[in-house]
Amino acid sequence: MAASAIHSCLAITSHFKSFSIRPQSSSSQSHFQSIGSLRFSSNFSDSTFSNGFLSLTSTRRPSRQSIVCEVAPKGKADSAEKRRRQSEKRRLRNKSRKSEARTRMKKVFANLEVLRKKKDAQSEEILSIEKLISEAYAAIDKAVKIGAVHKNTGARRKSRLARKKKAVEIHHGWYVPAAPTVAAPSVAAV
Repeated sequence: MAASAIHSCLAITSHFKSFSIRPQSSSSQSHFQSIGSLRFSSNFSDSTFSNGFLSLTSTRRPSRQSIVCEVAPKGKADSAEKRRRQSEKRRLRNKSRKSEARTRMKKVFANLEVLRKKKDAQSEEILSIEKLISEAYAAIDKAVKIGAVHKNTGARRKSRLARKKKAVEIHHGWYVPAAPTVAAPSVAAV
């Protein structure tokens, strides 16, 4: 019953001299029979409802029934709504950047796998993959720059791409890693 009064109250415009409450269901009709209309004095401000909302609640007292009418400002609802809009916009932007970086990485990995499985691969074929790796690096760097991805995550992903490329080059013999040099132990003079 109070919900129907509040619902009716929310539709009230700010320019009025009187309004009446009509129940929306037959069960609450008997409760509101005694209330015909509410009148406001002529010094009632029209701007009262411009930045707030009106709430009506029905209360039952032992000797009579009354309606409490409250007018309250909206408070910080606008700033919360703005914050929600901003965070949603940022979430979509971050999602797009992360997705682009992952997609480019997948393309590089797929091309490297094809090249690794190819029996008669030439060393010049790696050049097209290096271009894809460069594009993937750029996408990862952009994601790190705007904060969609942590800088350590970006570095780890770029390292993964470089290691995979190096593994394919070693597999085909295009790159031979240098043997680690072991320093000869020095003889201490006695």
